[in-house]
Amino acid sequence: MLWAAFALGALFGAIAQRTHFCTMGAVADIVNIGDWTRMRMWLLAMGVAIVGFNAMVWLGWVDAGKTLYGGARLAWLSALAGGLAFGFGMVLASGCGSKNLVRLGGGSLKALVVCIVLAASAFATLRGVTAVLRVASVDAVFVALPASQDLPSLAAHALGGSKAMFALALGLVLGGALIAFALARREGRDGSTLLAGLGIGGVIVAAWWVSGRLGFIAEDPSTLEEAFLATNSRRMEALSFVAPMAYALDWLLFFSDASKLLTLGIASCAGVVCGSALQALASRSFHWEGFGGVEDTANHIAGALLMGVGGVTAMGCTIGQGLSGVSTLGLTSFVAVTAIMAGAVAGLRYQAWRVAHMN
Repeated sequence: MLWAAFALGALFGAIAQRTHFCTMGAVADIVNIGDWTRMRMWLLAMGVAIVGFNAMVWLGWVDAGKTLYGGARLAWLSALAGGLAFGFGMVLASGCGSKNLVRLGGGSLKALVVCIVLAASAFATLRGVTAVLRVASVDAVFVALPASQDLPSLAAHALGGSKAMFALALGLVLGGALIAFALARREGRDGSTLLAGLGIGGVIVAAWWVSGRLGFIAEDPSTLEEAFLATNSRRMEALSFVAPMAYALDWLLFFSDASKLLTLGIASCAGVVCGSALQALASRSFHWEGFGGVEDTANHIAGALLMGVGGVTAMGCTIGQGLSGVSTLGLTSFVAVTAIMAGAVAGLRYQAWRVAHMN
C-alpha cells in the first residue's frame, strides 16, 4: 500500500510538473488575464474524481461516510475560516502545498522553506498551541445533520431509496457537467489539459481504491472492528498535502520512535517530490531557485503559515478538499473549496494593491 501511494504521488508530481497544473495559477490566470485553460484542467480532474469515486460507491467498493470527509457534522465555520486563510496564503507562497512539493522537485529552495514552515504550522494546528485555539473557536460551531454529509446519503435519507443509486446519479450528473464544461472550449481539449485533468483525476480515484478497497480490513484481529490500513486518520483517505506534510515532518524528527509509522499520506508526499524531480530532469527544466529578497522571503513564510493553519482547520487543501473531498460530494468540502477560491482572489487583489502602491 505504501509503494502504491508513493507511485500515485510520483505520477501526480510528474503530471503536475509536465503540465504546470496549479490551482493558484488557475485562479491567477482568470483574475489577471482572463485565461481559463488551467482552471479547465482542475475542473476536469474534479469531474473525473467525482464520477470515479461515486461509481465505486455504486459498486459497493467504498462508502463516503467512512472517508476522512464523512460524518454527520457539518463544520461550516472551520471550512470557511480555514479555506479563506489557505487561499490567501497560497497566493503569498506562490502555490498551494502540492504545488510547492512539485516546485521542490524542480529545484526550488523557496519551496523547501515553504514546505518546512507549512508542515510545522500544520502540526501545531493538529496538536499544538494553534490546535487549542482551533478546537475552542471555529470547530465548536457546526450543524448536526441527519445523515452523513455527502449528498447521496442526505438524498437517500430525505427521499428514501438506495444511497448507491443516488451516488451514481449525482456523480454522473455533477461530475459529467464539470467534464463537459472543461471540454467545451478548444483549450480544454488540448493535450496538456487532457493529461492533467484525466491523469490527476484518475490518480485521485486510484488513491481512493488503494485506501478504501486494498487497505480495508473488515475485522481487525486486534480490535475486531473494521479498519483502514496506513492512514493517519484511521479512516479512508485519498491525496491531501497539508496534514500529511506535518506527519512527514513528525516522522523525520522522531524517526527512532517505533510508534512513528509511515502512512499513505507521507508516502504520497515523497512520491510527488520524486516524480516532479524525474520529470524536471528528463525535460531539462530542473534549476535551482532561491528567494529574491527580504520581502519575497517574508511573503512565502507568511503564506506557508497561513496554509498550515488554514489547511488543517479546513481539513484539506486544493487537492485534499478540492479534489479528494469534493469527489465524495461532501458539503464541508464545497464550503472549503469556495472559501479557498475567495481567499485566493483576495490574495491576488492584495498583491495588485501592493504593486500599485509600491510604484
